[in-house]
Amino acid sequence: MATPSPLFASALVAIGGGTGAVLRYQLGRLVTKLMPAASGAFPWGTMAANVIGSAAMGLLIAWLASYDTHHGGGGEHWRLILGVGLLGGFTTFSSFSMEAVLLWQRGEPVLAATYVFTSLALGLAGLVAGLTLARGMI
Repeated sequence: MATPSPLFASALVAIGGGTGAVLRYQLGRLVTKLMPAASGAFPWGTMAANVIGSAAMGLLIAWLASYDTHHGGGGEHWRLILGVGLLGGFTTFSSFSMEAVLLWQRGEPVLAATYVFTSLALGLAGLVAGLTLARGMI
């Protein structure tokens, strides 16, 4: 498979990104429904998206490496729609940054620091878990 044209690459990213954004939105709604009392005090939905998205990125990275090895390349289409698009639309580091700053500005520095460090640690752990899982399946 050849490298996609810029227009087709953009379409792949847009399709994936739109889908990822909708999934992120629905995850936030689900978390709020499951944890109504806690949803206003701590951004659980964003944390869940970052951890799930990081684990999925680990799986995708390992899968793409295997795909290219076994198929002689061609993973660029998958990278664009799934990595750049879907996971780019689903993971929410821009929201993460905003929410951390808002917690700090609301005078909750301990909660802000807890959110930042826990998100980072669990996101990294999710990526390593995804890579490890995928490498065990390949």
